[in-house]
Amino acid sequence: MSLNRDRADTAFTFKGGMLPMTVMELASGDPERIRAQLAGKVSQAPAFFQHTPVVLGVEQLDEPHLALERICAVCRAHKLLPVAVRGGSDPIKQSAWALGLGWFPPQESRPRAVETRAVEAAAETELPVPPPEASVQAGGRIHRGTVRSGQQISASEGDLVVIGAVNPGAEVLAAGSVHVYGSLRGRALAGIHGDREAGIFCHDLHAELLSVAGTYKRLEDIDPKMLGCSVQVQLKEDQLRISALT
Repeated sequence: MSLNRDRADTAFTFKGGMLPMTVMELASGDPERIRAQLAGKVSQAPAFFQHTPVVLGVEQLDEPHLALERICAVCRAHKLLPVAVRGGSDPIKQSAWALGLGWFPPQESRPRAVETRAVEAAAETELPVPPPEASVQAGGRIHRGTVRSGQQISASEGDLVVIGAVNPGAEVLAAGSVHVYGSLRGRALAGIHGDREAGIFCHDLHAELLSVAGTYKRLEDIDPKMLGCSVQVQLKEDQLRISALT
């Protein structure tokens, strides 16, 4: 009886967890410069900026003080939700706490991973290696290696080919299609300039967000039967269709 009463009185429990989170690495502390760049990003991928929580990374800034309140206001005006700050001086830490934000210590530097060769990646994924000439001629881009959390890889023209994995919290964008020769666990946005014929193709689907020409699906909206499969994502009748890649 006492055990049942204790459970009934419990309002919450603390649990450790690793949640996907986008890191916005600040190379400038000028709110107006940030506003101008965000406006361009929103026009490219409006679906991504729908109440997305972000951590403001300030490790690159050599400034003891920061207009943190104004920067947060700029982010919120563009539908981003600042939840914490990473790095910075003690005054920046105190400002974060005063604004109701969390604070993380600077990320420790780690040795750069050895770049994955295309032949090795293709052997692991059992998919053919895309011809580099195809993407270069189309004005696209090939990225070899893992796209890590907080990293963004984009192709402003043509397709983006990633020969490796896209980790949670990472983002890949392309004016054309996105091809991931590995596991897709971050965000993938194709047709960022409105190309409705673009698509997303990946070997192992676990994406946080999929978007084609501004129409998107989040992980919770994806049919569980498609998770872990090789798939293609295309826009048909204003809806994203996910089907097996054969």
